[in-house]
Amino acid sequence: MANAVIFLADGFEEIEGLTVVDVLRRAGIGITTVAVSGGKIVCGSHNIKLYADEVFDNMDVSQYDAVILPGGMPGTTYLMEHEGVNRVIKEFAEAGKLVAAICAAPGVLGEAGLLKGRKASVYPGFEEHLRDAEYVENEVVTDGNIITAPGMGKALQFSFEILRYLMDGEAAEKMKKEIIF
Repeated sequence: MANAVIFLADGFEEIEGLTVVDVLRRAGIGITTVAVSGGKIVCGSHNIKLYADEVFDNMDVSQYDAVILPGGMPGTTYLMEHEGVNRVIKEFAEAGKLVAAICAAPGVLGEAGLLKGRKASVYPGFEEHLRDAEYVENEVVTDGNIITAPGMGKALQFSFEILRYLMDGEAAEKMKKEIIF
């Protein structure tokens, strides 16, 4: 079974982060929530506190098949500035592992040079961070091993696309029926 890691910085968008965690766990995919700054408590952009499974400095990411970045502000800025996060997303992309980002977080991928020549979506107003990507407005986009989505309203579709990528289309359709999507 696949294993994923989701990096959470203070100011992450709670729905974008936790919807992915919920959908993947329901499907039986292991997903580890990882705080990237300080201790295990992470405060979302709407002041919802989350106790992460792990902290970045204690992680061995080699056991994971996917890395996921939620958006939200200032969480996306913190992810963009985090050297370790940037190293991991580049390593995963180069290894052909799944790299997924939603809302403003696809900008992290763009600034890291991972979207050049690819199709990608991002929250409106952050298009300049896509750096040489072909911008696709308001859609969940899969281009090779990279999945991007424009915002919170697409969080379930984003999660289903990650599920489809890590398992298969049948698993994604089954989950849609189970949760009455």
